[in-house]
Amino acid sequence: MKHVLLVFFLSLMSVMLEAQPPVNVAAPQLQLKLEDMVIRDSSGTIYPAELAKRLLTTGKYSLHISKDRTTAFLVMLSDAEMEKKLAMLPKPPESKFFITGQKIASFGERDMNGNKFVLKELQGKVVVLNFWFINCPPCRMEIPQLNELVTDYRQNPDVVFIAVALDEKYEIREFLKTNPFLYNIIDGGRYIASKYGITLYPTHVVLDREGKAVFHSSGLSMGTVPWIKKSIEASLAGKIQP
Repeated sequence: MKHVLLVFFLSLMSVMLEAQPPVNVAAPQLQLKLEDMVIRDSSGTIYPAELAKRLLTTGKYSLHISKDRTTAFLVMLSDAEMEKKLAMLPKPPESKFFITGQKIASFGERDMNGNKFVLKELQGKVVVLNFWFINCPPCRMEIPQLNELVTDYRQNPDVVFIAVALDEKYEIREFLKTNPFLYNIIDGGRYIASKYGITLYPTHVVLDREGKAVFHSSGLSMGTVPWIKKSIEASLAGKIQP
């Protein structure tokens, strides 16, 4: 995919990025552009905008912006501050590709390791889906957090993580050499994404034990991964979506 449209929103509580091919869609208004600011930490170290975005999306940092919006200070939060901030994050907007409370169409495909996944046969488990592609900056930015999520549930066979990649296997294998991704990765998944009409990346979906969508969102925000985890926990407990 040669061109990517990035949408960056920064507010007191969230950072949102999305990627999509340009299909005659007007870009939303940019509320704030980090590239136009000098970003420093308390030691005076200057951070490139791309690195600052990565740090902000982890929820472990806050950004203090000068009144004239030319300078910003990156501050690392304490564990207590981080937990409080993550707990207060609003739920990310729902994607336009799924309907909460409804089952989604099934697909059957093998991942890059040869494991077969048939969505309808996974009922009884909580399924976490991620639709992504390599040349999608927000997709890459969230991978470390997604890996932490997989690690949290590594010992729980009732939670299945599947990443549907648009890229071909050889491209992904090369990418994974320097960017480990712990989801079960399905390569060449463009036809699966097309089945659901997905045009924004990353797109996430959490399916409960009945195969119903209890969480779905497109783009990356600080609230994405915490809300995926909330939805997993609620689904495991048999509760209604938080």
